[in-house]
Amino acid sequence: MIAKVIVDVPTSQTDRLFDYQIPKEWENVIQPGIRVVVPFGPRKIQGFVIDLEQESPLEKIKPIEDVLDVVPVLTKELLQLGEWLSEQTLSFKLSAYQLMIPAAMRTKVKKEIVLRSDSNQLPASLQKFFQSGDKALWSDVLTEKQNLKIVQELVKDGVFEVRYQVEEKGKKKTERYIKLVDSSVHLEKLPARAQKQKEIITFLKEIAEPISVQALLKRLETTRQVVTTLVKKGYIQEFAQEVYRDPLAGVHYERTLPLSLTAQQQEVITPILNSLESKEHDTFLLHGVTGSGKTEVYLQSIDKALQMGREAIVLVPEISLTPQMVQRFKGRFGSKVAVLHSGLSMGEKYDEWRKILRKEVEVVVGARSAIFAPFTNVGIIIIDEEHETSYKQEENPKYHARDVAIFRGDYHQCPVILGSATPSLESYARAKKQVYQLLPLTTRVNQRSMPAVEVVDMREELRNGNRSMFSFSLLEMLKDRIDKGEQSVLFLNRRGYSTFVMCRDCGYVATCEHCDISLTYHRTQHSLKCHYCGHEEKMPNTCESCGSDHIRFFGSGTQKVEEELTRVLPTAKVIRMDIDTTRRKGSHERLLSAFGRGEADILLGTQMIAKGLDFPKITLVGVLAADSMLHIPDFRSAERTFQLMEQVSGRAGRHELEGKVIIQSYTPDHYSIELVKSHDYEHFFQMEMSQRKTGLYPPYVFMVLINISHPELTKVINVSEKIATFLKRELQESTTVLGPVASPLARIKDRYRYQCMIKYRNEPRLLETLREIQQHFIREINQGQLQVSIDMHPYMFT
Repeated sequence: MIAKVIVDVPTSQTDRLFDYQIPKEWENVIQPGIRVVVPFGPRKIQGFVIDLEQESPLEKIKPIEDVLDVVPVLTKELLQLGEWLSEQTLSFKLSAYQLMIPAAMRTKVKKEIVLRSDSNQLPASLQKFFQSGDKALWSDVLTEKQNLKIVQELVKDGVFEVRYQVEEKGKKKTERYIKLVDSSVHLEKLPARAQKQKEIITFLKEIAEPISVQALLKRLETTRQVVTTLVKKGYIQEFAQEVYRDPLAGVHYERTLPLSLTAQQQEVITPILNSLESKEHDTFLLHGVTGSGKTEVYLQSIDKALQMGREAIVLVPEISLTPQMVQRFKGRFGSKVAVLHSGLSMGEKYDEWRKILRKEVEVVVGARSAIFAPFTNVGIIIIDEEHETSYKQEENPKYHARDVAIFRGDYHQCPVILGSATPSLESYARAKKQVYQLLPLTTRVNQRSMPAVEVVDMREELRNGNRSMFSFSLLEMLKDRIDKGEQSVLFLNRRGYSTFVMCRDCGYVATCEHCDISLTYHRTQHSLKCHYCGHEEKMPNTCESCGSDHIRFFGSGTQKVEEELTRVLPTAKVIRMDIDTTRRKGSHERLLSAFGRGEADILLGTQMIAKGLDFPKITLVGVLAADSMLHIPDFRSAERTFQLMEQVSGRAGRHELEGKVIIQSYTPDHYSIELVKSHDYEHFFQMEMSQRKTGLYPPYVFMVLINISHPELTKVINVSEKIATFLKRELQESTTVLGPVASPLARIKDRYRYQCMIKYRNEPRLLETLREIQQHFIREINQGQLQVSIDMHPYMFT
């Protein structure tokens, strides 16, 4: 038998299947989706088995050296998905498969076989490995290759468990456990005074199963010494047992029951439930205003899928994976839920992933990568806030979670729900063309009104002598809310203290020496930082260019706003949330919980506070620089501005108290800001679509962005011109090739950057042409100096 293997060498020469001989003893063990170790040139490397064949056209084939898994880590569906993903994103197959397994499994692994029952039941060939305990090293047991088949059978029967001891990273967490050596032990054998020892033995007899030492000491209020004495006497055995790292340990989730649906919610859930029952794949766009009860629709749809014995995947944007969101799912489905997101340690992610693989959970709630959860019977996939750009991966493979969800939905013949108060233009246009099924939720639950929005013209404020960053009306409202004991949210999409530092005498701006970008001033360390490469330097006292000491700060970041707030509202308690204050694990939850308990009057933050927050006392939302995103050179800037304003304003007045939103802007007449006042998405959609049509942008065309970078400027220009010429020659006349031009950020980390853009409606030779470009420059790319990055559906143009 021959195994077709993708090896762990991500280069274009190795991006194909290699044939390896399967040793006779392993013929029934090795299956597609299992990882193996194979000889590759002089070294031994890992690889994924993709397929099995009876024979190979090659004469000399090396045998597989070792098997890393007993159970496939990639299902048949994920193998197909990886193939499709590498084609669609022009990336290596290996990179696509690596995405689907936790980072802990991509490192060096030491494996153990753990016995879960009596060693006397084992075949003679295995008994010798378990004489001194219930663990044996995989490498020892498999010195005889025929043992692998026996181990695989015993794993299936639950006699054995294979555990990966990941070295350095993601180790399994163990706790000390104890159990009785002999349950027929008589208490009379113990000394009369050994009351505590008798108590422990009686207790262990009653529960008749191992218990963690910590739990026992707490339960019986005894000491470690008593346990140690019993171990020495041979009455009880102490051993290490693996426990799952629970990222939500210690958090109590109130059980919640399904709420009765409003007429509108009932209307939108019916087609979803029909699709579930008939096992048909449909993509639904659930367009629900903020506070309209989308989450309840998700929960009841998932409940239906679980009743049918199927599984559910729920994606939420990374920044709105707040404890609140997790709480809603845990409260309804309890221990059936696994959570996957970047806030977990490598070990926690690994444990959550294994729960999914072992079918110990039925629902996964997570950020983008959770779309690859190794479920085999998916019944429903939900993408909340589907317009969020964080669903697009910016490194290779540059996939969009929505496309993967639709692929998996089609494979499992199940519904995919895309939910948002402000859907992306592309999705809404598809719904209008009936590619997706549109489900509108236009009113808030309990007929609550949408918050009143006031747009303040900051030019007028300046004319009236207000040079502060807060308009008169925002300041008045903040004072009013503090007096009433209500809470406010202030939103500013810039962290740091000020956006740049400039000399008043000569106009010199402090810029990063490795990137073409100005440095941001951070007050706490009194330093200048580059938000692109991390370069940091001391704040200068004099201008580097002319020696003047008239150095001033321009623009405001969240740090500066916080300082200004304490000056104008000295009694206000402020919690600031941005990347700088939420770096440490658990800080996100800690800050939000404190705000929820009413420990602060004002929550000030960047994008991470715009989504998913639901606190009853928030009655005021202030947006400090609404135009900060509007003037970015990106055709989606108006769409992003509208979405963000709408999302942020949706945080106000979600419960009994009325909400008010104040948006401060220097361009108050722009339709993306003006239409937030009436919360009119439909009107915004029409306006934005006419702009896109004029400029020929998605959804009227598809786009591809090619980024070229190199430490030498002449080399970048030379390569980009060759690429643009080749594209113009090879593609149809109806396809537009723009560029090459310098990227908006022309240098990052000492690399010069150029880009070309392709706009097309239908281009049959596109993928083939782009592959040729990759192949042509392959040697220089492999040497590491040149980088050619191709993004099939770009979201970032920097």
